[in-house]
Amino acid sequence: MIKIEQIHHVAYRCKDAKETVEFYKNFLNMDLLVCIAEDKVPSTKEPNPYMHVFLDAGMGNILAFFEITGCAPMGRDQNTPPWVQHIAFQVKDETALLEAKKELEAKGLSVLGVTEHGIIRSIYFFDPNGHRVELTCVTGQPDQMKHLKELAPTMLDEWSRTKTPPRQAAWLHAEEFSKL
Repeated sequence: MIKIEQIHHVAYRCKDAKETVEFYKNFLNMDLLVCIAEDKVPSTKEPNPYMHVFLDAGMGNILAFFEITGCAPMGRDQNTPPWVQHIAFQVKDETALLEAKKELEAKGLSVLGVTEHGIIRSIYFFDPNGHRVELTCVTGQPDQMKHLKELAPTMLDEWSRTKTPPRQAAWLHAEEFSKL
């Protein structure tokens, strides 16, 4: 039986590896861990020069990027709204989230939020590659998290059948939660 211990890394494409590393260092205090550069893709042997950078996202989590020179310029899936695909990082608490928002804005970033999600609060901004980045803090109580986990299979089955949003967890975005 496969037992996953943790995510080793997630990888995204970037326009400029150095600019990307500097952004994550300057805005999110992530250190550069490793660079790997090749002329060919090791798994497929395709000739496609790249720089693969790995950043320390804390607690053993790694965020990686590829700058690729052998392909068309980077784009995004035009059929997927920009808010869907994102990279989310957890901060300690709401105080840390509010401090991060203030710091990012002071450094010139446009930040959306704080957005209330019932069990988390989040802020959003974009990196230089157009990737949406989320900083979030958990505000949910253990009983809320347990209840949501119990509801998840039923909600997924309902969605699969109807393709309409199930309402069992609608309280997460109810009006009373949207005011800070």
